[in-house]
Amino acid sequence: MTRIFFKPWVAALGLGVAAALVVLNFAAAALGADKPWLAALDLVCDLLVLASVVVVVVQTALVSEVRDARARTVLDESHGRLTVIVDSAMDAVVTVDGEQRIILFNRAAEQIFRVQREQMLGASLDRLLPARFRAAHHGHIDNFGKIGITSRRMGDTTTLWALRADGSEFPIEASISQATEGGQRYFTVIMRDITLRKQSEDALERSRQELRELSARVLEAREEEKTRIARELHDELGQLLTALKMDLSWLRARLPADATEIAEKAGQMHAMLEQTVNSTRRIAADLRPLMLDDLGLADAAGWLVNDFSARAGVRCDMKMSGGAAFEQVEGAIATAVYRALQESLTNIARHSGAKNVWVVLAIDNGMLHLEVEDDGRGIALEDFSKVRSLGLKGMRERFSYLGGSLEVARAPRGGTRLRANVPMRTAQRQADAA
Repeated sequence: MTRIFFKPWVAALGLGVAAALVVLNFAAAALGADKPWLAALDLVCDLLVLASVVVVVVQTALVSEVRDARARTVLDESHGRLTVIVDSAMDAVVTVDGEQRIILFNRAAEQIFRVQREQMLGASLDRLLPARFRAAHHGHIDNFGKIGITSRRMGDTTTLWALRADGSEFPIEASISQATEGGQRYFTVIMRDITLRKQSEDALERSRQELRELSARVLEAREEEKTRIARELHDELGQLLTALKMDLSWLRARLPADATEIAEKAGQMHAMLEQTVNSTRRIAADLRPLMLDDLGLADAAGWLVNDFSARAGVRCDMKMSGGAAFEQVEGAIATAVYRALQESLTNIARHSGAKNVWVVLAIDNGMLHLEVEDDGRGIALEDFSKVRSLGLKGMRERFSYLGGSLEVARAPRGGTRLRANVPMRTAQRQADAA
C-alpha cells in the first residue's frame, strides 16, 4: 500500500493539492472578511486534507502491523521448520555464541550427552568438555575465529573426547563452522559418538599387535632353529667330514704305486668330499652366518655382499659408516637388517638382471640405516600385491615390530631400491632404560 506514495504521478498530485491549498489559505486570509464563502471553503478543504492525512496514517499503520504480524508468522514457521530439520539430524548439532554460550542444542545432542535441551540452552560449552581439554579448546576456538575460515574438520588425526551429564567421557568425531549475523559470531559444532567404532579400532589394533608379537616370536623361533641347525652342520657334520677327509688323505698316501684305478677313484672321492664340505659350509652360512653372532653385523654384511658378488657375478659397491657403534646393535635388530640385505640380494640375483648393486649401511643418531639399490629391470607395482610375495611382507612386519620401517620402490637408476630404518635398541629395551 505504501509503495503507491512513491510513484511520480502521486507525488505530483500531492504537490499540486498542497500548492492549491496554500493559495486558498492565503486568499481566505486576505479576502475572508469580504467573502465569507471563501473562508468557509478554505475550512472545508483543510478539514478534508486533515482527514485524508489521518486516514493515510491509520491505514499505513494498520498495513505495517499486518505486515509485521505476517513476517512474525513466517519467521515462526521458518524457525519451527529449522527446529524440526535440526532435530531430525542423526548427529548432534550444538551452536554457541561468541562467549561460548549454547544457543542451539538438538535432539541428537540430548541423546549422546544425556541431558535435556532446556538445561543446556544458555549454559557454557565447558559443560560438554572434559576439564583437561577446556583451556586448549578455548585457544583453538580463538585461533579458528581469527583465521577467518568458515569451516574446519576436527578429529582427523586425534580422537576428541566429550563429557556426558553423568561425568563419563566418550570419543567423538566433530566438525566446526562459524558464521556472523548482526555483528555477532556464532560457532556450530556437529558431533558424532564413535564409541563403538573406537572400541572396534582398539580391538583391531590389539589384534594386530598380538599378530605382530606372534609373527616376531615365530621369526625368533625360526632364527633359533636355523642357528641350531647351522651350528650342528658346522660343528658336528663339519667335523665328521673333516675327519673323513683326513682319513681319505691317509688312505691315498698308502695306496700301492701300481693301484692306479683305486688312486683315481680315491681322487674322485676326495674331490666330492671337498665339494660336500664347501656345500655344507654354504648351507650353514645361508641358514645362519656364525660370524653374525661371533663378529657382528658389519663383518657379516660385508662377507654377504662379497660372497654374493663372487657367486652372482654382479659388481657391488658397499659403503659403511658407524664404526664401533655396530658393536652396540642388538641381536634381533642385527638379524633383521642382515635378513633384509640377504633377501634383497637374493631377489636381485633371481629377478632383476642387474649388473651393479650399491649397498649403504650406516648408523646415525641412534638409527640404523640400510639401503640396497640395483640397476636392473626394477620391481613392478603388481609385485607388491602378490599373495605369495611373503619376503617383502615379512621384512616389513619385522621392521614394524622393531619400531622401524622398510620401503621398496623403483630406483632413479631404473632398478629397485630398498630402504630400511630401525632404532638400534628395541622398543622394550628403550622402555626399560626409561
